[in-house]
Amino acid sequence: MLAILGGTVYTVSGDIVPNACLLIDQGKFLAVGSRLAIPHDALCLNATNKVIIPGLIDCHTHLGIAEEAVGTAHIDKNEVNQPVCPHLRALDGINPEDRGLEDAYTSGTTTIIVTPGSENVIGGQSIAIKTYGKVIDHMIMRQPAGMKMAFGENPIQMYMKKDRAPSTRMTIAAMIRENLIAALNYEKDLAKGKVGRDLKMEALLMLLHGEIPLRAHAHAADDIMTAIRIADEFGLKLTIEHATSAHKIAEELARRSIAATVGPSITARVKVELKDRTYRTPAILHQAGVKIALITDHPFLPVSSLRLEAALAIREGLPEAVALRAITLSAAEIIGVSDRVGSIEPGKDADLVILDGPPFAVSTKVEHVFINGIEVSNNN
Repeated sequence: MLAILGGTVYTVSGDIVPNACLLIDQGKFLAVGSRLAIPHDALCLNATNKVIIPGLIDCHTHLGIAEEAVGTAHIDKNEVNQPVCPHLRALDGINPEDRGLEDAYTSGTTTIIVTPGSENVIGGQSIAIKTYGKVIDHMIMRQPAGMKMAFGENPIQMYMKKDRAPSTRMTIAAMIRENLIAALNYEKDLAKGKVGRDLKMEALLMLLHGEIPLRAHAHAADDIMTAIRIADEFGLKLTIEHATSAHKIAEELARRSIAATVGPSITARVKVELKDRTYRTPAILHQAGVKIALITDHPFLPVSSLRLEAALAIREGLPEAVALRAITLSAAEIIGVSDRVGSIEPGKDADLVILDGPPFAVSTKVEHVFINGIEVSNNN
């Protein structure tokens, strides 16, 4: 058993506990409080004057499938020869030795979504993993964690130069509808014994049956509305990824209880879809009643920048408590793993970060990181 003593614990799901005792046993949080009895056999870690928060969660990265410093040898996030790939699994492309994963856990990010890229109309299946480990199969939290589809510029730019569809936004929407209808027809034919297994159709049926959400890459407001329209037509669970211009249609998202994973905001307006980028988007969405998470889209913004993304959103009006939820508990809820991570509560995985100052101060350093109750980083 481990007892972490004296820190200020931000439970996220409940109160901030000053001068706390945090007990961890068998990889889980056992108890947190100001007046706990410490078992005589517990190992003790002094966290006096420190801040303790849950492990951070990044809902949208390409860690492990868009590796750093390896050239093209391990850039596996897009299959660029066919625009419809629902059967592809990010799981099969992740290298746990990617340096970016070390950057993640040493900076306090302990859970992530790894998603295929956005150059295909249907890119494949995302996965939720812990960021520390040697074998990816032992790091899995949810597989699959969603179906990636991309609306807007990226698929058009990729396939126009190949002289193939899609070349318009209308075509993107039509291709998605065609494949969803094909999956429904496949299901009927399979029940009648007319067809054999089809991995593409099986993957789309998970989406159609509500087992996984549609994770829609969409920056511009009109592209977000197209994703919403298709989700409404087919009864799909939907999360908007990036959501750069979502503040323009915040009420539409709120009315349908559609979550948005916002970011990366620390970027130039390098394409038309980013022309309305503003650090105020998270605050506007929150004020409208939209559940939000903040993302880095690593490697487009380093995964270690997640707290900085939150700090900039706070500067532009997002309440600090909401910002912390946006990179912990709200993110876990959007991913579908909040029963295990996202807050410091008895029974949850003991993923936590010990800081030497306020969570969103630029000068604050990460001193200790624990995943499943094991210390994976010590920068003290």
